[in-house]
Amino acid sequence: MSFDQPTCLASVQSNTRMWVIAWDGAVRASNVLDWQLTLIQAIDKDKKDVRKQVVEANLDGYRILFNGGTGKPSVLESAVNNDRVVQYMLVLQGDLLESIPSLSKAILKDTEPYRHLLPLLAHAKQAEDSIALLASTVLTALLSSAQDASPATVQRVLPSLLSYLSSLALVNSNAGLQDIGVKEFSSLLYSRETRQQFWAQRSETVAPLIAILRTAVGVSGASGEAVSASLWSGTTSNGNGNGNGVGNGQSHRNGASSALGRGGPLLDGAIGSGVGLQLLYHVLLVLWQLSFDAAVVGDDLNDEYDIVLLYTQLLRVSPKEKTTRLLVSTLLSLLSENRASLLPTAMLARLPAQLQNVAGRQHTDTDLQEDLQQLRELLDEYAATKTTFDEYVAEVNTGHLRWSPPHRSTVFWAENARRIFDADNGAIPRKLAAIMAKPWDGDKAVLAIACNDIGALVREVPERRSTLEKLGLKTRIMELMGEADETVRWESLKALGGWLKYSFETK
Repeated sequence: MSFDQPTCLASVQSNTRMWVIAWDGAVRASNVLDWQLTLIQAIDKDKKDVRKQVVEANLDGYRILFNGGTGKPSVLESAVNNDRVVQYMLVLQGDLLESIPSLSKAILKDTEPYRHLLPLLAHAKQAEDSIALLASTVLTALLSSAQDASPATVQRVLPSLLSYLSSLALVNSNAGLQDIGVKEFSSLLYSRETRQQFWAQRSETVAPLIAILRTAVGVSGASGEAVSASLWSGTTSNGNGNGNGVGNGQSHRNGASSALGRGGPLLDGAIGSGVGLQLLYHVLLVLWQLSFDAAVVGDDLNDEYDIVLLYTQLLRVSPKEKTTRLLVSTLLSLLSENRASLLPTAMLARLPAQLQNVAGRQHTDTDLQEDLQQLRELLDEYAATKTTFDEYVAEVNTGHLRWSPPHRSTVFWAENARRIFDADNGAIPRKLAAIMAKPWDGDKAVLAIACNDIGALVREVPERRSTLEKLGLKTRIMELMGEADETVRWESLKALGGWLKYSFETK
C-alpha cells in the first residue's frame, strides 16, 4: 500500500539528501570502499529517471552495495563507525527501493536480505534516533514489498521490528513518531502469519493503539478499572464528533490500501481530545486489518481491551466517514465471528442505539451503508432471541456491573438463581467473586451491585451458601461493611443479614 510520509520522517529524509558527504575522507577512513564509492557516485544527486537507468543496468552491483556479497561487505557494514554515511545510505536505499521495484526483488533474492538493517534498530538511544527510524522504514519497505511471511522472517526479523515500531507508537509527546510507527504496523500486516506475530506481541503492539483510542474518547491516564468504569458509564470527556462524512472511500474488501482511500484527502485536524484525525484513522486501520482474524483474536481483544465498548464510544465521537467506516467494518467482523460472546456485550454497550444515530447521518460510502445495515440486522436478530438471563450473564462476563433491570427484579432471581449456580460449572459465582475482589476505587457502585446479587442468591438458594463461602464471598462482604461508601455498606449489610438469617434457621 502507499502512504504519504509523516512530516517528521519526510523532513529527516529531505535534510539528509542535501548533505554533502566528504567521500574522499570516508574512503581514507575505510568507511567506504573504492568500489562502493564508484557505485554511489554513479547515482548520487542524479534525477530519478537517470538513477533508474543506471541501477537497472547493474542490479547485481547495487544489490551487493546494500547487502554485500562474496568477499564484498555491504556499505552499511563498511560505514558502521560513521553515522553520517550510514544515515545518508539509508535514505538513498529507501529512495531507490521506492522508485525501482526491480532492486527490491534483487535484494530479496539474497538468503539474508535484512541482516545489515536489523542491527540498526538497536542504534536508537531515544525514539527520535534518525538511523533506527530510517532503518525501520527500509526494513518495512522490503518486507511489505516481498510479502515475506517465511518462518525465518516472522520469527527472527519481525519481532525486533515490531518492538521498535511499538516504541514509536508509545511516544505520546510526538504524534508524528506515533504515526510513523502505526503506519509501518499497517504495512506489515500483509499475511495471517505476520498478523499472528503482531497479536502475539500485543502487549507491545496493540496496547499503545488502544491507549490512543482511549485518549480519543477521553479516558486516558486512568487505571484499568477506572477506564472500564468510565467507558461503561459513558462519562468520557470528549463530546466532539458530529459524524459528517467526507471522502468517497473504496470498498474495504479490496484491501487496506482501498480502506485508506486512494486519491482521497488526508485527514486534517484533531478531535476534541487532541488526537489527530490522521493518527486516529491509521490506528483504526491497523485494528481493522487485525480483525481479518476475528475468530482468533476477537474474544481476547474484548476481554483485555473492552474493544466492543470502546468502539461504541468511538462511533459517538467519530467525525469523519472514513473513521466511521473502519469502526463499523471492524465491529461487523468481530461480532459476526464471535456471536455468542460479543453480541451480548454489544447489547449492554447500547451499540444498537449508537448505530441508529450513525444511520441517521448522510453517508456517501456504499460499503459503509452495507456494513451498517448488516451490523444492525445482526444485532436485531440477537435481540429478538436473547433472554433476561442471557443479559445478566453477559453483564457479569464484562467484569463490570451496572444497575440494569435484572439486579432489582425479584422475579428474575426467583426464576434464575439456581441456574446461576449451575451454569457452566459455577462460572458465574466465580466471576462475581473476581469482580468483588477488586477495590473499584473509581466506581464503588460495582461493589454494591455485587453485594445485592450475592444476597439474592443466598435468599433464593440458601442451601448453596457453602459454595459462595468457599469462594470467599462471605468474608469479602463482611469486609465491605467497613467501606466509606454508604451504598456499599447498606448492600453488604443486607447480604450478610440474609446469610445470618439462614445460618440461625438451620441450627
